[in-house]
Amino acid sequence: MTQAESRTPEEGVRNRDSYALIGAGPMGLAMAKTLVEQGIPFRGFELHSDVGGLWDIDGPRSTMYETAHLISSKTMTEFADFPMDDAVAEYPSHRELKSYFRNFADRFDLRRHFLFETEVLRVEPLGGDGEGWRVTWRDNAGETHDDLFAGVLIANGTLSEPNMPDFPGEFTGELIHSSRYRSPRQFDGKRVLVIGAGNSGCDIAVDAIHHGVSCELSMRRGYYFVPKYVFGKPADTMGGAIKLPMWLKRKVDAMILKWFVGDPQKYGFPKPDYQLYESHPVVNSLILFHAGHGDIRIRADVERFDGRTVHFRDGTSGEYDMVLAATGYKLHYPFIDDALLNWRGDAPHLFLNCMHPDRDDLFLMGMVEASGLGWQGRHEQAEMVARYIRGLRDGTAAAKAMQAEKAGGFDRATGGMNYIDLPRMAYYVDKATFRNAVTSRIARLKGAA
Repeated sequence: MTQAESRTPEEGVRNRDSYALIGAGPMGLAMAKTLVEQGIPFRGFELHSDVGGLWDIDGPRSTMYETAHLISSKTMTEFADFPMDDAVAEYPSHRELKSYFRNFADRFDLRRHFLFETEVLRVEPLGGDGEGWRVTWRDNAGETHDDLFAGVLIANGTLSEPNMPDFPGEFTGELIHSSRYRSPRQFDGKRVLVIGAGNSGCDIAVDAIHHGVSCELSMRRGYYFVPKYVFGKPADTMGGAIKLPMWLKRKVDAMILKWFVGDPQKYGFPKPDYQLYESHPVVNSLILFHAGHGDIRIRADVERFDGRTVHFRDGTSGEYDMVLAATGYKLHYPFIDDALLNWRGDAPHLFLNCMHPDRDDLFLMGMVEASGLGWQGRHEQAEMVARYIRGLRDGTAAAKAMQAEKAGGFDRATGGMNYIDLPRMAYYVDKATFRNAVTSRIARLKGAA
């Protein structure tokens, strides 16, 4: 089976004891698989006609572009019980990943649990914890339905709602967010300014270098640049079995970066005003290559627009035909009241980034980022939640202990890292701290089975 079909729930089936699972991207698929394994009934909802989330470039809310690839290697990203084929590239393209997730759904027979081409409009609690939820959705014929569920699992992703700054002035050329970028042909014949030098911004700038008349890159702050390969191997596979304390890891990795990257400041890149690993590094070997060849000019942060002129905060200016804002994404859950998600600042404050402190019928899956976490780290989060739901239903001591733990107060699993104060870092965790916390709780829940 390669194409999904929209289905309606079987006549007479009641969802009152089931969970509603929103989203069939990587996190939604991991959640569906672990719910099946734990015998937790659920009904899935997916806006697109098939699985894969943003990795299907044809999806209605995909922010993918033609030249996109993983920034982590396949072996550090794949699900442990579903490795990618040997023929798949070390840094797979979005096309390979679209096939990977469809094959994953086939392997674990997950599509039959989902309603496709279905948009969730509203989820509302019927009362306090455990009293159920009303879920309202619209099908592919435009008809609206609602039903009652025992709980809700939200897995609609974190990279679909553009974060578009309000720039002073007016730009009279073409101004787009990177979410609307699909093909390098969009740069043909244009003088391009890319605002934002994160991973997507640098990837897209390389496209613009090859297809536009010129490309310049505006940066608010400095970044640490990591090559994709070190000694001929993907850089993220070089960690080794010895786990170093962070102060020593920073020294060792900084030395390696000096060997393989050099000093980006000599090409005009600003110096980072934070320590290594306090923000996500840029994994890109080509942006420095082109900077060293004079193919791209680094600009300061934007001050204002004036027609086709962009003024920068260092007093310089430039003329452009197209400005592309690679300024990231905002967390976006339009179908549920923010108050129900325990927001603090720029993100919900949840136990291990997914569990509400006071409710056991609402879970926010996949709102977690960490260098090297991969989909296996997210699969572990899903398994923990599925086992917790099962444990509560079975009345196990481990589930009750976890319930008390999250209700008693908690901090984000940063491992003591002082992440920079940015919205995209508001749900960032330290990989080792987070995975150790999750897997240890899985072990306890398993032991209580």
